[in-house]
Amino acid sequence: MQYFPLFVDTQSLHVLIVGAGEVASRKLDLLARTEANIKVIAPVVCDEVRQYAQRGRITLIERQVMVEDLDKLDLLYMATADDELNRTMAIHAKAHGIWVNVVDAPSLCRFITPSIVDRGRLQVAISTAGAAPVFARELRSRLETWLAPSLSELFDFIAERRVDVQQRLPIFSQRKLFWEQFFNANGDRYDAETQFHYDNSFNNLCSTGEIILIDNETPVQLLPIAAMPLLQRLDLLCSETPLPTSLLELVRRDASRSEGLPLSQITEHYQQGDRLLIYGSPELVKQLVAHFPMAKHIKAGSL
Repeated sequence: MQYFPLFVDTQSLHVLIVGAGEVASRKLDLLARTEANIKVIAPVVCDEVRQYAQRGRITLIERQVMVEDLDKLDLLYMATADDELNRTMAIHAKAHGIWVNVVDAPSLCRFITPSIVDRGRLQVAISTAGAAPVFARELRSRLETWLAPSLSELFDFIAERRVDVQQRLPIFSQRKLFWEQFFNANGDRYDAETQFHYDNSFNNLCSTGEIILIDNETPVQLLPIAAMPLLQRLDLLCSETPLPTSLLELVRRDASRSEGLPLSQITEHYQQGDRLLIYGSPELVKQLVAHFPMAKHIKAGSL
């Protein structure tokens, strides 16, 4: 993984864009939505960039950039057609610990800007590490049609009620179950029924556990698509051998792990509502299927 994705708090972030043409205006279309302090320096300014200045969203300085302009800077975008200027400023920025992005010059970049789907508090960032930006844009267009526009309002609704849920449900497992029930009932929309689903989700906060069985001879890439939601809900991963990386990519990253559990402890976890994955040899899985008839044995291509 060459590029590690991060979501940066933009409060008090100081950003400089050098250049004020079409490329710079596209950067501003996203950056202007943040809370960053944005300065643009360029001798020639396009109408779109000037409109941001007229609205007071950016500080616009109409002259050539100087090295001194990088003082007390967090992020630098070089968006000029002058390759030598871009390179000189990028080298200086890196030497002073400033993160820099040079448009169309990945070798000079300390970071890259992904393709972004914006639904308010919900942000989806897509990157191909510069290899195929056209595909990233295509994937973004698919997500734009899949993610409902009302998700922005939905997550504002949720954010306003997080403290209420924490106060009413002090135990983490209860809160997790509450939000699962809420999303199962409400889905990905915000409408007149959302408040009803919220109020109703406080009722019946009891959960039956789940036991998922996968034998270590089953190729992970052949697991059925229907298994993915089950793997994402797991609380505990049990395996006497290290889980393959390809399987770890499919489960909750914060799920607890164990090298193995006796039958009594598996039963205890199940009865208290935990969701377990047991990964082991075909012989072990066969024994567990016989002992736990309610378990889901996931096989290649079926569920």
